[in-house]
Amino acid sequence: MDTKADQEDLYQEMICQLWKSYTNFLGASQFSTWMYRVCINTAITYFKKNSIRAKSTTRLDNEKHQFQLEEASFEVEEQLKYLYGAIHELNDVEKALIFLFLEGFSHLEIANNLGISEGNARVRLNRTKNKLQDIIKRKGYEF
Repeated sequence: MDTKADQEDLYQEMICQLWKSYTNFLGASQFSTWMYRVCINTAITYFKKNSIRAKSTTRLDNEKHQFQLEEASFEVEEQLKYLYGAIHELNDVEKALIFLFLEGFSHLEIANNLGISEGNARVRLNRTKNKLQDIIKRKGYEF
């Protein structure tokens, strides 16, 4: 998230999606788990839409530095595009595991959010990381 406004936009989109999909909550899982899944899927969609958008670069007096910043920004954008493309191939639980991990949640916190044991969270996360690496290699996304 580049700016506070972007963060607020995503938050507002999550609230809107929770409101729209509340009637679909069947009670088969904990409410917090359902809510987290809706928010994760909303965030994935939001980032996909915004990763296409060109990022503005800071103007520098030295054109060489500006070119390097633009090149680095493009490379990071490409890597993010490949990462999200690979994540898109994961199932919903695997997506949640990866995004919780990327958010810095501990194995125990991940387990609590997904309603599984801590050991199961560790094993699933490790398998999901390996699966993600395989997808990236298979698609030729490695740099």
